[in-house]
Amino acid sequence: MSSRLRHRLRPHGRSPRDRSPSPHGRSLRSRLPLLVGVTLVVVCAVTALTVFLVQRAYLLGDLDQRVTNTAERVQGGTRGTAEAGPDADKDLAFLDQRGQAVGTIGGTLDVDGYVSAARVVPQDGDPRSLNAAQRAALDGIEADGSLHTRTVPGLGTYRVTALGGSGHAVLTGLPMDGVRDMIRDLVVVEAVVAVVGLAAAGCVCAVVIRRQLRPLGRVAAAAAEVSRSALDRAEATGPTPASGPTPVPGLVRVSERDTDPGSEAGQVAAALNRMIDHVESSLAERQRGEEEIRRSEERTRRLLADASHELRTPLAAIAGYAELMNRGPGMIEPTLAWRRVSAESARMTGLVEDLLLLARLDEGRLPHSAEADLAALVADAVWDARATGDDHDWQLGLLLDTPALVAGDEARLHQVVANLLANARMHTPVGTTVVTSVEATDERRVIRVRDNGPGIPPALLPRVFERFTRADASRSRPDARSGGSGLGLAIAAAITQAHGGRIGVESEPGHTEFTIELPAIGMPRLLPVDTVSASSTPTPTSPPPTSPHPTPAPTRAPDIASSSMS
Repeated sequence: MSSRLRHRLRPHGRSPRDRSPSPHGRSLRSRLPLLVGVTLVVVCAVTALTVFLVQRAYLLGDLDQRVTNTAERVQGGTRGTAEAGPDADKDLAFLDQRGQAVGTIGGTLDVDGYVSAARVVPQDGDPRSLNAAQRAALDGIEADGSLHTRTVPGLGTYRVTALGGSGHAVLTGLPMDGVRDMIRDLVVVEAVVAVVGLAAAGCVCAVVIRRQLRPLGRVAAAAAEVSRSALDRAEATGPTPASGPTPVPGLVRVSERDTDPGSEAGQVAAALNRMIDHVESSLAERQRGEEEIRRSEERTRRLLADASHELRTPLAAIAGYAELMNRGPGMIEPTLAWRRVSAESARMTGLVEDLLLLARLDEGRLPHSAEADLAALVADAVWDARATGDDHDWQLGLLLDTPALVAGDEARLHQVVANLLANARMHTPVGTTVVTSVEATDERRVIRVRDNGPGIPPALLPRVFERFTRADASRSRPDARSGGSGLGLAIAAAITQAHGGRIGVESEPGHTEFTIELPAIGMPRLLPVDTVSASSTPTPTSPPPTSPHPTPAPTRAPDIASSSMS
């Protein structure tokens, strides 16, 4: 029970092990100098120990060699006196010779291995004899030339050897104090040098490591700053629409000086910058997707609202006329009622057909494709517009370097031009000049519809090709000239895009021009571009100049080319 209670009280995702400090959690600034310092200490210790052992072995070997050489000289000197009889004083006469090292011991051994006589060379004066205790410290040495270390009371530690021959065995020894002093001084010097060197090397390493880790510290700071950013709620950086979400500041990046590819820290910094670029790209893509979804939902809601209203209006009119006819013939003339019911029914039918056409185009169901002549098609549309609205000045211009042939559905292309002309007729005053021109090059075909009317309001221009877009947002249209359902330009744009083309508009007071670009037969589809803009420079409103001798086209009627149709 107590263990379960402790488990419940423990913070989620953390354990005592996580909260306890760990040596692995130290920073590189502390771990690297420590590691380098330990390595230097080990190297210095191994080096000092090696030097000490080698030097000690060398000094002891040199001392042993001198002891052996001295013993051999003494043995050689005493062979000549062996026949005279055993005389210890004569055997130790070599100590009186000049050049003997201070502290040299000389002695004779009896047959049992005991020192019978021994003397030492003092710092000054003649050699003096050793006392019994000192001689006893030298007993037991075999006369075989082997080296021994003995401590002589009052004299110190010696390296001694004994050599025997035809006479007495002679013992010689040299003091080890000089060698030990030299080894001690060597150890002191090595220790001092090692301490000073380690201190200097540690300081230099600490400074160098800190300087080298500064770029990595800046990389870590940038990464920490990015990690503190609210990426789950962050919007992509950069400009956004006025109605869109407010962007967050740009994510922090590592400076260019810290992205040197020649260093590991620079490679990490460059990789972090690339990752931040990917994060911002993902945020921007997510923002665009969310914005597109929001706009799509908004368009869908507006489409449903507008479609419902557009369908409700004729249905309400039909229901009203039916109610009047049910009340009796005195309420309304039956012929007038049936005529109005037929008109509203035709209006509702047209709206439904337009919506079905847009739905088919949205599904990718391309129109029927065949060879179509834009010159003849546009000419027919202009003639139809003149017959419908003879209060406008309709003009047609054909600027053809080659026959204006395209691959597409002729009826739908005719509908595109008819919708643009109907739009010009309904939204411009009486007497407005509307110029329709056709241009043909080797790669594309261009249709332009230009008028000198009041222009499109700037607020309406960016969404002029959206569905149910009308200048009158109240949906109240007292007569047929006050506007349509708001689907004409949307249908024109959808049909143009289905044919691989693009449509655009430029508008300002006194000049509005719609441009339709279609690829020639055998040419690829045109890439979509931003073709909705308001011109800053006024454009002449007169029709384009035409040559008095236009280039002949196989399907162009001579009586409509470059002529006024008012």
